[in-house]
Amino acid sequence: MNKKILQLFWTGNLILSLFACEADNETVKSETLSEDQKITLEVWNRKVEISTKFEEMILAYEKENKGVDIIVRTVGGGVDDRSDLIAQLAAGKGPDIFTNGGYEEAKMWSEYLEDLSDQPWVENAFEDALASMKIDEKLYGMPISIEGYGFIYNKDLFKKAGIETLPKTHTELIAVAEKLEARGITPFAIGYYEKWKLGHLLNIAFAQQEDPDAFIKGLNDGTQDIEHNQTFKDLVGLLDVTIKYGNENPLITDYNMEVNLFTNGEAAMIQQGNWIQPMIDQQTPNMNIGFLPIAINDDPKNDALAVGVPNYWVVNNQSTPEKKKEAKKFLNWMVSSEQGKQFMTEQFKFIPAFKHIKTNDLGPLADDIIRYAKDGKTLSFNWFKYPGGARDEFDHEFGLAMQAYINKQLNHDQLLQELQKSWEKAARQ
Repeated sequence: MNKKILQLFWTGNLILSLFACEADNETVKSETLSEDQKITLEVWNRKVEISTKFEEMILAYEKENKGVDIIVRTVGGGVDDRSDLIAQLAAGKGPDIFTNGGYEEAKMWSEYLEDLSDQPWVENAFEDALASMKIDEKLYGMPISIEGYGFIYNKDLFKKAGIETLPKTHTELIAVAEKLEARGITPFAIGYYEKWKLGHLLNIAFAQQEDPDAFIKGLNDGTQDIEHNQTFKDLVGLLDVTIKYGNENPLITDYNMEVNLFTNGEAAMIQQGNWIQPMIDQQTPNMNIGFLPIAINDDPKNDALAVGVPNYWVVNNQSTPEKKKEAKKFLNWMVSSEQGKQFMTEQFKFIPAFKHIKTNDLGPLADDIIRYAKDGKTLSFNWFKYPGGARDEFDHEFGLAMQAYINKQLNHDQLLQELQKSWEKAARQ
């Protein structure tokens, strides 16, 4: 979704529903299967942050639906999860339910995607949240949630450092980092072992373009480039700030280590999204936190969070008819049954992409995302628009180049050249 669509999406039906919608009374009828009808479903889940709670939700579904066994495989974080899935599908052993990002990735994987256009949940989903999974007027995925990211900050550490005005520009962010460091507080927890994390950071440079979709089209046809683009140069400058004011050894600091640094109070800011709210709640309950924008320069448009649908649940159309039927039923149960909706909001802390789901306490991170969205201050997710839907390949190549830069193996200009070469190679394929 582009920035304009996201603003309309959030400031219209979504915001009204988040604060004023009534609980939906629709339930999914339980069916008991005989022993010879027993069905086993395999679900491929890349949301590592909710793996335990997701398993609990599966148990709740199995309790209501005797004769159904659901095996969950959670693959994500620092693991090359897409290669794992591609290998399974190519071998004809793919899971019955997995995830897809939409846009180019949906087109790339269309032969594996079951048409979900007739499913009951469709009428309750926000129309703009479905756009990226529509091909030839058919719908192939159910949105998992709405997510947003930026710099999450520790309000207590900011107060300790005497910071009263939150930074909204690059210059102000540097000033805040210097104040924190002067008080003996590490400003940034940076886990640059994770290539996807660097990919999320790089997305800000795409999202800050005047027209991200037009810019990507220009990269594909050669009328635009990364190497000479000022916004990408600014992005590298922001990367420099996090390295200068971040923890030691960022290239061997992984996802969990980075989050631990933040939740333990050893660093004041972390580049992450509301998806880590369950991790924070588990490690440091009631942590006093909020969102800051990722300010790459001093332009006023920096005061925004990246917001969008991160992934969609899809059904493998190569599964048996019986499994596909049960898979669709399970997806509908997740967003229409009382238990499913409760897990989504209270346990997963998801911001729903459905207007019928009543939200309660999603946590301070979701609250900030909703506030930014209501004010029309959002940036788009762009990684699934890359050539061939090759987000993971780009995360890998972009990540390798950025890691080489962090390790001082490339200079500023060489990094931008490597990013441009990676794009050109993908666009030619």
